[in-house]
Amino acid sequence: MELLEAKKIMDEKLGDYKIMALASCVDDYPMVRNVSCVFYNDKIYFKTDKNFRKTQQLFKNDRVAMCFNGVQVEGTAKNLGLVIDEPGRIFEKKYKEFLWQSYNAYSHVDTEILIEVTPKFVEIWDEDKNRNAFQLFIDFDKETVEYKPYD
Repeated sequence: MELLEAKKIMDEKLGDYKIMALASCVDDYPMVRNVSCVFYNDKIYFKTDKNFRKTQQLFKNDRVAMCFNGVQVEGTAKNLGLVIDEPGRIFEKKYKEFLWQSYNAYSHVDTEILIEVTPKFVEIWDEDKNRNAFQLFIDFDKETVEYKPYD
């Protein structure tokens, strides 16, 4: 399987937005919590308050793992600054479209920052159209794909 085909499977499983579990760790203290994500530019974006514990962890260790329904993403998180300062305000528009209740409740706070996660390694557990289980491993740094069918 080629990288583009594997990436298409990942994109189909994630869609335009998802609530994903975000795991981070600092000083051997792991944390996991849900974040509302939107996907564009081959990256994962979510907003958070710059004063939250999870955000403080991300400032100290940018390595994260995220998970949704059989898709695990390992990557790096980058603070892009205030949500309203993103050029073109793409995140804000997509967040409002897909997650409007959360947008209306939280998007107007001046401490909300935008976090961009760049996937480095993705593991997908799924089934094909014949309900045959498989695992798919995508290494974005090495640009390699491993497909493991299960009979």
